[in-house]
Amino acid sequence: MSVAAAPDATALRASILTGERSCAQVVDGALAAIEARDGELSAFLSVEREAARERAARLDERHAAGETCGPLFGVPVAIKANMCMEGVVTSCGSRMLANYRAPYTATFVQRLLDAGAIVVGVTNMDEFAMGSSSENSAFGPTHNPWDVARAPGGSSSGSAAAVAAHMVPLALGSDTGGSVRQPAALCGVHGFKPTYGRISRYGLIAFGSSLDQVGPLARSVRDLERVLGVLSGHDPLDSTSLPLPPVEPERPEHPERLDGLRLGVPAEYLGDDLDDGVRRSVEAALECLVELGCERVDIDLPHTLHAIPTYYVVATAEASSNLARFDGVGFGARGEGDGSLQGMFSATRDAAFGDEVKRRILLGTFVLSEGYHDAWYGRALRVRTLLRRDFEHAFEEVDVICGPTSPTTAFPLGERVDDPLAMYRSDRLTVPTSLAGLPALSLPCGLAADEGGAPLPVGLQVIGPALADARVLRVAAAFEASTDHHERSPEGAGSER
Repeated sequence: MSVAAAPDATALRASILTGERSCAQVVDGALAAIEARDGELSAFLSVEREAARERAARLDERHAAGETCGPLFGVPVAIKANMCMEGVVTSCGSRMLANYRAPYTATFVQRLLDAGAIVVGVTNMDEFAMGSSSENSAFGPTHNPWDVARAPGGSSSGSAAAVAAHMVPLALGSDTGGSVRQPAALCGVHGFKPTYGRISRYGLIAFGSSLDQVGPLARSVRDLERVLGVLSGHDPLDSTSLPLPPVEPERPEHPERLDGLRLGVPAEYLGDDLDDGVRRSVEAALECLVELGCERVDIDLPHTLHAIPTYYVVATAEASSNLARFDGVGFGARGEGDGSLQGMFSATRDAAFGDEVKRRILLGTFVLSEGYHDAWYGRALRVRTLLRRDFEHAFEEVDVICGPTSPTTAFPLGERVDDPLAMYRSDRLTVPTSLAGLPALSLPCGLAADEGGAPLPVGLQVIGPALADARVLRVAAAFEASTDHHERSPEGAGSER
């Protein structure tokens, strides 16, 4: 473990504006870090070296000419492989789209560019965002920077690892059932899932349309606030985008204090399946929040037990519909089969989809089939409503809810690959908020060691009511200001660039 020294995005931008560095120097530093560290981590599927350098040179010219600089001016960022950027390979971690170059740029990527950011590469992920360890990527797993024999979480594995290893200060992930927050927790960085509809999904290749949300990963809360202000806001190209202005951070008179804030702690989030080290770190974090002025309130979210089965009915049903377009006709891979149209469909999907994607498509097709639709999908929607009402009732009593992000620290690669149910249970603490569409953030709250292992990061999850994104960030900022957990980095990261 080392102490982080590399600047976050906010500090990098400031150094460019004061003339301490140029955009070209910042980008060269990021590319050098990727070159030095990605060989053992496999966080990136592609690195856009020449395009990044060309953009940095143009931004330096604009700065020299006195043009107004955006809030992410000169900041290197990475985007997940399910996010469209014109001309860049958008593979979704799948052989199906291994050579697919997006013909347009996603709204949220364009907003990054408009704010002055520089996209340096595309990060690895579980295929079509289906996984919690990165092992479902068709191009090999990402490795956790804290211990390369362990999983970095998923599906936004590459984005979390790239930020944790200080290859980039900011990265985008997508969160369907926890795919930003869970890897953020296992890699010791910040990961934020906004209220559903706060960030446009236009240009995000869909897994589960009623669940998917774009979310940033960073090493500080102030960076999350900065990038959320850039990404959020209404987009007429996305019918699920909320007609609201960008999120603005809360600026209380005493930001270091949380006096009077009611902190809900669900009994269901502190169950027997928590690692002892995770429990100790989270309890210490809760005590810290009480010391900052919060009132701890024990609450119940009684339908939490049903969140995982509900999620894996709803999400797989939506996946089976969304992935039906990948048939070898319009774009992507194509198999020959027996010469018939149906044979070509079958051969394409058999060769180009991985086992987990096939499993979820089959499950989703089953729960939507005649005779089973109401028994499975219809019932899951009703339980989803009950889960959402649990949160609504809880937020009548409390202002935010806190608990662990993951029940364990990073687990060894290969440990759960043959046990899909064990892998699914990795997300039991993140799935409920996804089903309810609520804002939630994971931030580092300590280190814990399992048997015979080195200390690994633990994540604290802060959940707010719908549209209370800024409140969640305020709580995280106060906690961050009173601790040094966010300053800890894996060995090999944290050198000044």
